[in-house]
Amino acid sequence: MTSIPSQQPSGMPFERYMPFEPVTVPDRTWPDQRITAAPRWLSTDLRDGNQALIDPMTPTRKLVMFELLVEMGYKEIEVGFPAASQTDFDFVRDLIEQDRIPDDVRISVLTQSREDLIERTVQSLVGADKATVHLYNATAPLFRRVVFGFTEADCIGIATQGTEWVMKYADQLLPGTDFGYQYSPEIFTQTPTDFALEVCERVSDVWQPEAGREIILNLPATVEMSTPNTYADQIEYFSRHLTRREHSAISLHPHNDRGTAVAATELAMMAGADRVEGCLFGHGERTGNVCLVTLGMNLFSQGIDPQVNFSDIDEIRRTVEYCTQLPVHPRHPYAGDLVYTAFSGSHQDAIKKGLEDLDRVAHEQGKPVGEVPWEAPYLPIDPKDVGRSYEAVIRVNSQSGKGGVAYVLKADHHLDLPRRAQIEFSRVIQRRSDTDGGEVTPDEIWSIFNSEYLGRDEPLRLNSVHTESAVGEKDALTVNVYVDGASRELHGVGNGPLSAFVDAINGLEGGFDIRVLDYHEHALSSGGDAIAAAYVECAVGEEVLWGVGMDANIVTASLKAVLSAVNRSAAHRV
Repeated sequence: MTSIPSQQPSGMPFERYMPFEPVTVPDRTWPDQRITAAPRWLSTDLRDGNQALIDPMTPTRKLVMFELLVEMGYKEIEVGFPAASQTDFDFVRDLIEQDRIPDDVRISVLTQSREDLIERTVQSLVGADKATVHLYNATAPLFRRVVFGFTEADCIGIATQGTEWVMKYADQLLPGTDFGYQYSPEIFTQTPTDFALEVCERVSDVWQPEAGREIILNLPATVEMSTPNTYADQIEYFSRHLTRREHSAISLHPHNDRGTAVAATELAMMAGADRVEGCLFGHGERTGNVCLVTLGMNLFSQGIDPQVNFSDIDEIRRTVEYCTQLPVHPRHPYAGDLVYTAFSGSHQDAIKKGLEDLDRVAHEQGKPVGEVPWEAPYLPIDPKDVGRSYEAVIRVNSQSGKGGVAYVLKADHHLDLPRRAQIEFSRVIQRRSDTDGGEVTPDEIWSIFNSEYLGRDEPLRLNSVHTESAVGEKDALTVNVYVDGASRELHGVGNGPLSAFVDAINGLEGGFDIRVLDYHEHALSSGGDAIAAAYVECAVGEEVLWGVGMDANIVTASLKAVLSAVNRSAAHRV
């Protein structure tokens, strides 16, 4: 008879923590509902997401983020807290004065309930075509008691007085603006739901929502306190008891403290919410806001149009990483480096058979494979629909008895390839293994790597480099390269030697079209004779691939890496 081991006490002080007390909704209906359409989305990347960054976005990075959100299709974008800093105020003004806001996009700005802050906030919106002021105040008992010392009556007074000030200054300063109003009882999930309802009703009494004059009631899980079903119960209860519901948009603002923000959002949408606020890749305070990428792609994977375009998810990820200066986790749903990669042999076999079956079905139906319903083991969506590809990463059982390709290169040659470069080179090894069969030894791995990345010198080979730079000016570069064996002197300018080099190469006749997408470097050794390695991910025309360069000079190594990518692309076209 098998004995089942008994669990032992953890020794952790769990008695200090109290279970969350949910609202009672015995006749809840949301479990029987289905999500059949996308909600209204609001991106708060430029406000909630930005305030929680280690290195907050510069105005340049903010503009790049705003343009990305617009290009993806977001129609409501919270662009800042203009009364909190001159930087935020100036950014809002620049968007308006430089006419950067498309006609179908509504910007939103946040404020606390103080008259001077509200006036300053509304001033930032002068000249905007469509704009919303988002007012919030604390309603949760813990915050009222500990942080502010407010009674419930005080709390209602702050919310209604703030709403009156918003209306007053909007009437004075925004006569030509399609003006909207949003109110948030913070923290909704820790506020007794009946009291949150009462505050929102009193705010609505002031705003007087009607046809063509909605009010957005945003119900934030500012700190996630409970299981997702409890949030759904709160939303259904609130929606069911709210007067003027037809003129009110119920909005969600979930955070991810318990790691269940996506689930809480989806259940709350089933419970009747109309709108969702979040950030790309879940940026935000502490564990972050709910991830808009995951939510949108979850809809897509169920055959629902997310109303946002994720078809080039790598470019989205790269742009967000540039703007936030934070990496996206390699296992992040839909967008991580490794999410369409199989390491297990059994997984690879199942996926291979699934893709072959899709090809067979497409052939039988006389359609391109991209037009037949998607079904493949282990892959919830077709990676090609988001600009990715499935990769089978071979694990090399080398003579050392240790892991895969990346391990061999790092252990034997001190090369620490970026993850996407690891995946790309593993594909090269996979092709060689499929062609020749048998085990790929460490020596063979190095030989293949050397010939694939380091040994290519056609059509371009670097001869000499000279750079010039001055404070406040772009770098100028003069470089001598061999082009199909003929020496050429080229000149380029850019924000750094790498950018200037790409500018010089793109000036060559012959159709070069190079963009640098990612860059990594490290030393291979230390001391006076140290060698550096550079890895550059490039778009060469329509092809995205990596180049690798090694040299005692890191600048020279990076330029060699660009030529490695260009020469690899040229070889692929032969």
